[in-house]
Amino acid sequence: MANKQSDEGARTSSPRQLGMPVVAAAVVVALIVGVLLGHFVLGGSALSASFSGKTTVAEGDLDQVIATYTYKGKTENVTVRDAIESQSSLDAVKDDDGNYTLPNADSALAVARNKILAQVAADEGITVSDDELGTYAEQILGSSDISSIASQYGLTEDQAKQTIRQSAAMYKLKQQVCSTDAGTMPDAPTAPAEDNQDAATAEYGAYIVGLLGDEWDSSSNTWARTDGPYYEALKDETWTPDSATYAQAQIAYSVAYQQYAQAASSSSNEWTNYVNGILSAATIQIATLGA
Repeated sequence: MANKQSDEGARTSSPRQLGMPVVAAAVVVALIVGVLLGHFVLGGSALSASFSGKTTVAEGDLDQVIATYTYKGKTENVTVRDAIESQSSLDAVKDDDGNYTLPNADSALAVARNKILAQVAADEGITVSDDELGTYAEQILGSSDISSIASQYGLTEDQAKQTIRQSAAMYKLKQQVCSTDAGTMPDAPTAPAEDNQDAATAEYGAYIVGLLGDEWDSSSNTWARTDGPYYEALKDETWTPDSATYAQAQIAYSVAYQQYAQAASSSSNEWTNYVNGILSAATIQIATLGA
């Protein structure tokens, strides 16, 4: 079969939006949603012979090879066990007869991609300490309790720790190779009560000032410059740091979110291009999986 390539559309997410399904299923996709997959071949090889027409495998087949990948002249294997454990625990896919659901080609491909990029991170000297792992887990999952995370998503603690550590390493690699920092997605202002929509409060005034950055001079409580997007959006509004409405706070939020989205898109494109360059140099061969 001829080599195939795929280039999905990129999108961006805040760390909190990623969720455990991303972390458990495809660590790399937590940071690259659309990538050039590299050169890969589906079926048509000795790999596919023992899996054609199957939907389950016996315990003795868990260490059979369902994919191989070659990067920088070195070929590595992806086993049934690797592909299953990239998404769940073995027990979670074990049926009453003691057999295991055969993973699909996407799972095998994700394992190969993740391992290639994990090697790139290691080559760059990137490591993730236990403290960093906990901080990262708190950031993307809202908890640093690995035991609870593993239980919630049907993983073993070792699996949860390994995939979160790998995701954290990818995040550090992205920070290292991308010149554009997406920053943090801004929080929207808290909506007022229904009967208080038009009230001006100090809370909303402080919220706006908190977004303005170098466009605002806090020492004199006035605009530091008038050539920025916040000034353009708010120049016809009457507000002060001590008195602003929810609608005015929403205007400022809209500007902040637009700036974040633009930076996130630039960062995502830069990261995708970097990963494309890595994976386009790899060759991945995947068995024909499933009936």
